[in-house]
Parts: sequence; C-alpha cells; structure tokens
Amino acid sequence: MIKFALAFIICSSQLNVCSLPLEWKEQFDDSYHCMVKGYEEALSKTLEIGLDKVNEQGIYIKFSCTPFKTI
Repeated sequence: MIKFALAFIICSSQLNVCSLPLEWKEQFDDSYHCMVKGYEEALSKTLEIGLDKVNEQGIYIKFSCTPFKTI
C-alpha cells in the first residue's frame, strides 16, 4: 500500500536560510489530500507569521508530498 508523507520547509530569502524539514504528523492515502493539506497549512502558517515578518524577512514556505510503501 502507498501512503504520502507531508513535509514543510520554511525559508527566508533575506537571510538565505531554510529550516530543517518539519514532517506532518498525519499520513495520507493519496497525493490529492496531501497536497490540499499542504496548501492549507502553508497558508495558515503564512498568516500566523504575519505580513510584516513575511515581507521583511522574505519568508516563504515549501512543502512536499512524498510517496512511500507501507507494510
């Protein structure tokens, strides 16, 4: 069976650094639901960080949905 793992990386273009990948606690049965959750959570985190910090530090969020086999 194939599952999908969601991981986020938060970066600053001003400082030219990124966080280590942060793995989401939930695993997904398909790529679609993983991607939707990734976009929802990236938006939520962007709003939480706020306009000033995002603009001042050039914050952006990347995420990936990586397939893996389960036993």
